[in-house]
Amino acid sequence: MTNWLHGSQDFTSIDQFPEGCIGFVYKVTNLENDKFYIGKKILHHTHTKKLTIKEKEAWSKPGKVPTKRKEIKESDWVKYYGSSKPLQEDLKHYGPPSFTREILEFCFSKKNLSYCEVKWQMHFRVLEVDSYNENILGKYFRKDAKQLVENQ
Repeated sequence: MTNWLHGSQDFTSIDQFPEGCIGFVYKVTNLENDKFYIGKKILHHTHTKKLTIKEKEAWSKPGKVPTKRKEIKESDWVKYYGSSKPLQEDLKHYGPPSFTREILEFCFSKKNLSYCEVKWQMHFRVLEVDSYNENILGKYFRKDAKQLVENQ
């Protein structure tokens, strides 16, 4: 598996990220055909879990006993490559050693993460070149971008 790179630093542990970082924008590049994918990845997921009977019985605070708790788990960022189906197919075909994974920017809020993903997708013109990105925000699609560029 190819590690995540930011500059010359290899990222293999969540402890290496800057304090307060919630995720990052990345670029995955296929070295066989130069196609790339720009995406975002969050570092932790929050899951709501039902309290077990033992947890309810152990509740010692006054007031109503809650029925749920929040559980925070590290995401699969270490082994993640992207959600694009064509990227996943090429990953199976060529294998992970044929890909580079680069962290473009660290983000410190979900809103900033979404903004930076779009910023980098626009920077690399993902809908106008041969990339794995088929849309931006699920609103702007490759076929629409071609029409817009032709009408300029």
